[in-house]
Order: sequence, then structure tokens, then C-alpha cells
Amino acid sequence: MKEIKGGVTAPQGYKASGVACGIKQSGNLDMSLLVSDTPANAAAVFTTNKMAAAPVHLSKKHLADGQAQAVVINSGNANACTGDGGYEDAIKMAQVTGAALGIDAHDIVVSSTGIIGVPMPMDKVEAGIKDGAAKLYADGGGCAAEAIMTTDTFVKEHAVSFDFDGIEVKVGGMAKGSGMIAPNMATMLAVVTTDAAVAPELLKSMLVSAIDKSFNSITVDGDTSTNDMVVVVANGASGAEVTTGNEAAFQAALDKVCIELAKLIVRDGEGATKFIEIDVVGAASAGDAKKAAMAIANSNLVKTAFFGQDPNWGRIVAAVGYSSAEVDASKVDVYYGEEKLVENGRVVAYDEAKVGAVIQAKDIKVKVDLKLGSGAARVWTCDFSYDYVKINAEYHT
Repeated sequence: MKEIKGGVTAPQGYKASGVACGIKQSGNLDMSLLVSDTPANAAAVFTTNKMAAAPVHLSKKHLADGQAQAVVINSGNANACTGDGGYEDAIKMAQVTGAALGIDAHDIVVSSTGIIGVPMPMDKVEAGIKDGAAKLYADGGGCAAEAIMTTDTFVKEHAVSFDFDGIEVKVGGMAKGSGMIAPNMATMLAVVTTDAAVAPELLKSMLVSAIDKSFNSITVDGDTSTNDMVVVVANGASGAEVTTGNEAAFQAALDKVCIELAKLIVRDGEGATKFIEIDVVGAASAGDAKKAAMAIANSNLVKTAFFGQDPNWGRIVAAVGYSSAEVDASKVDVYYGEEKLVENGRVVAYDEAKVGAVIQAKDIKVKVDLKLGSGAARVWTCDFSYDYVKINAEYHT
């Protein structure tokens, strides 16, 4: 497997665009369009937030048959908490996109991201969709990725290629997210493409597996958005067919793209100054390891300690203790980088200079060994800075 450029348009048979239609007052790109040259199989996982936005409900309906040919995404307006009118606006987005592309509106995934509770400026949206359809091109992945950004500070895309029985197969993706990041069987917003052929049922199961290792293993602030969605589209343009029994290489590529996109989201966490990787090992089960790791990652006290460059291991073990994972306090070890701070639940003599170097770095690794079994989990988070408060205090509602 090798990393390649191109994001969602790296695989064969896709075109994309990103245009500015005036939804954002800044004038930045705010309408993203991705199209497969041919009808494709597709699968998605959506937010579990009970206040899910109108496009989430519509896209669930459109993807019920496991088919999609285009994805249209606007940024700057979430079309959430907008009632029946918002749902009609989401339908209209699909209809306008379908008319502009000459495809069935039912084969279009619709997504929106931005401010909640504001009616969609449909005159601008419709004009943007038509403009985007006219500007589609085979190298348009970067513009499409830029057009889905909200408080993001950089474009998030990744792509890989690998050999599949003598055929080069590619998987590419784009994502947005910086705040409201703590997914639960969903993610902020991500689109993944491949030129392999994969049946919808298998594609869905592989996507769920990839999400568990990636987007469901990150947190910035513990909030799950109303608009979270991850969709994968497989058009088969390479001629390779992934089936049960030969799917390992494709699963690895899908995992890789999702993990790299998820890590970019954490690196771009609102106001973040630290990227923190947390490993919990020796748990009674993988589920317990995940519970403990996410408790640490979601702890405001842990996150502020890392911002202040304070090696406060007590906050780590406290989070493990309330995580609901099985824990024996007399067995817990804690490491910052390679330095052990806690052994069998008690602080040990450690090299303060070495620990100081670990927590002063931008990238930090923490490991907790529960010494109860073989369960393990890895998650990623960032610190909480003054800027996180400032960004969210000033964000327009």
C-alpha cells in the first residue's frame, strides 16, 4: 500500500468541484460536489444525535437501496432544527443536483454543515449546485474538500493505492471537523471513494469496522453533532471486485484512509496545541480498553493538564477509575512516552526531565496498562486551550 495524492478523486471514475455561492459571509468555498461517472454502490453511517439534521434523514432514505452516484455538501448552514421546510430544502438540493447532472435525485447523498437553526438560503444553494456541476473536473478533490470546511484551519484529505490480484485499486477520502467531535457510530463529516466494486452489504460492514478504529476513536470536546455522517462510494471502475474472503487488503486500505482523516481532525481540533495518542492495554476486554481510553481522552482535566504541560498522572488514573471498565487499582501502570510514572497504582521515581520533554512536545503518547487481560484500544485526542473557549464563545448561533 502506498499513499497517493488526489483525495476523493484519486480513484478512477470520479469528478469533484468546490465553489463559493455566498452561504458563508467570508466568501470562502461553501458548495462541494462529488460525482461518480457511473452508478455506484454506497454505504453510510450517521449521527446518533436525536436532533439529527434534515439532510441526515433524507440521505438515510436515499441510501436504503445501497446505491448512490453523487454527494452534494454545503457548508455554512447545517439545515438542522429547521422543521418541515428544512427537509423540503434537502429534497430540493437533491433534485437540483440530479437535474444538473442528469441522474436520479434518489441517487444523491445530501449533507450540510454549519450553523444550526437558520433556514437555508435556497437561491444561493441552487445557484451554487449548478455552478459546481459546471465546474466538475477529475482533479477537483482538493476544492471539494476545502468547500466543506467550517472552523477547520486546513483541508483534510488522504488517499492510498494497493495491488489487488494484479489490479491497482485506490481509496480516497475527505473530511471536515474541528469542534463538536465525539462521534458515536458516526463521524463529523467524511466522504470516501474507491474504484473497487463492493456489494452494499459488505461495504457497510467494512465501513463500520473502519469507523470503529478511526472516527469512533477520536474526541476533541465530547460533543456529537446533529449532522455527523460518513459515506463510502464504490464504483468498480478499476475492474477489481472485493468479496467476502478476499477483502483483507481493501479493509486495510479503508482503515488507513479513515484513520488518517480522523487523526487530521484531531490535529485541527479547535484551539488545539497538542496531539495526544492514548493506548490502553491489558484490559479485561477490548470494550473495557475502549471505555478507559475514551474516558481519559474526554476528560477536561486531562486535556487542560496537557495544555499546561503538567504531568498530572492522577487525572489519568481518575478517568480510568470512573470509566466503568474493570480495574484493579493495585495493578495499574501509566507511561508518558517511554517513561513509567505509575506502577501497580503507585507513583514511582521517574526522570522529570524526560517526562517534561514528553509533555512539552506537540505529539504526546500515553499508555495505561491495566494488567487484567489482553484487551487493547488506541484513541486520539487533543488538549483544551484558551483558544477553544474563545472560538466557541464567538461562534455565531
